[in-house]
Amino acid sequence: MLQGWLDACAPRTILRAEPQSFCAGVERAIEIVERALEQHGPSVYVRRQIVHNSHVVAELEQRGAVFVQELDEVPEGATAVLAAHGVAPSVRLQAEERRLNVIDATCPLVAKVHQEVRRFTTAGRTVFLIGHTAHEEVVGTRGEAPDNVVVVETVDDARTVKVPDPTQVSYVMQTTLSVEEADVIAAELRARFPALQAPRRDDICYATSNRQQAVREVAADSDLVLVVGSANSSNSVRLVEVATAMGTPAHLVEDASDVHLAWLRGVRTIGVSAGASAPAALVDQLIDALASLGDLEVTHRGGVTENVHFTLPREVV
Repeated sequence: MLQGWLDACAPRTILRAEPQSFCAGVERAIEIVERALEQHGPSVYVRRQIVHNSHVVAELEQRGAVFVQELDEVPEGATAVLAAHGVAPSVRLQAEERRLNVIDATCPLVAKVHQEVRRFTTAGRTVFLIGHTAHEEVVGTRGEAPDNVVVVETVDDARTVKVPDPTQVSYVMQTTLSVEEADVIAAELRARFPALQAPRRDDICYATSNRQQAVREVAADSDLVLVVGSANSSNSVRLVEVATAMGTPAHLVEDASDVHLAWLRGVRTIGVSAGASAPAALVDQLIDALASLGDLEVTHRGGVTENVHFTLPREVV
């Protein structure tokens, strides 16, 4: 144990990827729950994790928020917040039946994808939804028209998927995918279906794209990349994949306590990023922990400035 600690001690350079941590959709969702607690007091119920980060959820629980899996766990007439990942229409119907005071924290960029699915399927088109089947965002989006939405997870899926009418097809994307992977899948679909109709605007959100590009920059000059985020955070996992694809070892850590000393042996430059649902304070704590192992020089890489802001729903204004 002592030898492992000694091997990990060394002066290092930290390349802090910018931007990182909270995006506008996550900030909005958290503020919605905070305001709901101020207005209604405990207990405010939240269906699923408001954002995919255990630290955020724990902090809101301490303030009185009650997290549930499904709305049938919420007392009739209570206040319920729908998480940032969006829900199927069936969930909204259940909320109406239970006479819940619903506050919708769906990220506006996710809501845009839902609108695209409704537009395409109303026109009689089959929609390819590029994304991960089990992810909450995909479950909610597909729920808009389950008989007319086909989830495409991989290039192999794109090569074999069948539809009733190949001339009436469109596609949308989960907002937190790897940009490169999603583009390869979309290209395969376009090659197979020349009539394929694209969304009016890219579905992968600005925050996902910006963070992936920043990680590429730091990974190119790093011996190791550490990404702060929860394991169920799609955009955080994608950041690890992006760094790994650059040939740089990378690990997802919930916080500083997840770092293994063995990872640091022989490492002199560490790239640090955080998923869009991870608090910036956790990155600061990680860097402080690394500083305990030797002198650090911290520099910033990337530098894209994000000034996106989403308005709050009228229920909490």
